[in-house]
Amino acid sequence: MLCLCPPVPAGPGRACGSAGSESYGRAPDRGSRAPARYVTARATRPRRLCTPPTSLHFRSIDDRRPGRSPPDREPLIDADILRVPVGPGALHVERYGHGGRPILLLHGFGTCAFLWRQVGPALAIAGYTAYAIDLLGHGESDRPFDAPMGVEAQALYLDRALTALRIARAALVGVDLGATVALRLAADRPERIERVALVNPVAYESIPADDIRELQRNTARFALRIARGILGAAPLLTPLLEGSVADPARMPMRLQARYLAPFVGREGVAHLLALARTVRKEDFEDIPLESVRAPVLVIRGELDRWVDGDIAKRLVIALLPHARLVELPGVARLVPEDDPERLVELLTDLTPERWGDAAAPTDAPAAASFVGADTAGAGGRAAGD
Repeated sequence: MLCLCPPVPAGPGRACGSAGSESYGRAPDRGSRAPARYVTARATRPRRLCTPPTSLHFRSIDDRRPGRSPPDREPLIDADILRVPVGPGALHVERYGHGGRPILLLHGFGTCAFLWRQVGPALAIAGYTAYAIDLLGHGESDRPFDAPMGVEAQALYLDRALTALRIARAALVGVDLGATVALRLAADRPERIERVALVNPVAYESIPADDIRELQRNTARFALRIARGILGAAPLLTPLLEGSVADPARMPMRLQARYLAPFVGREGVAHLLALARTVRKEDFEDIPLESVRAPVLVIRGELDRWVDGDIAKRLVIALLPHARLVELPGVARLVPEDDPERLVELLTDLTPERWGDAAAPTDAPAAASFVGADTAGAGGRAAGD
């Protein structure tokens, strides 16, 4: 591959690739406070497209076992891997599709962009360009020393990433902590956000959520094993991952190992605990919810054990008249793992034709008709049903 810029050296939190790199030139300043100068795409595997299937099939972990061929209807789309500088470090971005309506996919605490491996290709086939992003300090993104990694800082880094990627406006989708970051960005830069989907968001007194509180309690319980550094963060993070899905089969050991990979050894444990400390109740209290002008879809898995169900309802009421609530039965915290197909149906319904103008007037429909309207048919249950 033609290389137009020097290779980007590997930083903490990401592995070196042997493939070349390609510069996309300098991104224009679209209002970012400190726009990044370039975007580097690191080719790690080819991107393959197939004819859009009549119905979407979502590949499970078991479908990739040696000697077992994937189903015929599987969307064969691989991600383009990008490194996007945002100031103190670079974000790891996996892009699915080209030329469609941009949609940013944000993971939550303890996971990474790998969470969207089934949702991203399906959105690309539906006509979107999906960007699954590792938040700074998470996954394969950089871990700059002493850089702020709270909700406000992560929203700022995403704003810079939008500028570097030359995206003027985009839709946002976030899971648990990623939903709080998405909400912060929608409040800080409403002119850049078209629509927002908050999946099991954490808000109000649920920050930090019970999963982070349990992790902090287990730190003392497994102090000796952690000090020896034998299993890294496994004693701390594994219970959180297993408790975030409704069906244990959705979180097999090899998938847990993928999420545990960034937190290997004593340094990995220390970094995981440092990330947990950045989640503060004040991060949500500082969000000016009245500044959110984009339509907001709140998706709650009824089996989410980490956040009280009333949190989603209170958030929708606070965001009215621009918010709707859908509750998914039989689904827990990690909806992209538990039921990606239903999630894609809801996200593809998040269109201007269905939601109208993002800058909705103040005399929008009343709460009773706006919460959950026209969303139950996409595989969920409207609030109050």
